[in-house]
Amino acid sequence: MLLFCPTCANMLTISKFPDTPNRNDQKYIGMNRFECRTCPYQYILERQYYERKEMKAKEVEDVVGGSQQWENSDKMQAQCPNEKCDGDMAFFYQLQIRSADEPMTTFYKCTKCKREWRE
Repeated sequence: MLLFCPTCANMLTISKFPDTPNRNDQKYIGMNRFECRTCPYQYILERQYYERKEMKAKEVEDVVGGSQQWENSDKMQAQCPNEKCDGDMAFFYQLQIRSADEPMTTFYKCTKCKREWRE
């Protein structure tokens, strides 16, 4: 919600009331106010306004295909990079993730230990 100054029609901003030695303003110290940046208009907010809203994380969809991305993939001979695995076959698919003048990226998944890597 935007509020505008009634004297000069500029947008009001929210600020904290300054610590001033003026004895008339002592009761407003620490309170928030709407103030105009071009004229001396100010409106002191005597109540505290706040709203707490819990934001839930957005579910991220897997761009490549989710849990079923390897079901229809082809197999080829490829050495698994896992030192503990002696697998020599892997599922693979290719995807253009960089600019068109660079080669496609190949994604692999070992058929034995299920480790994934790319080249």
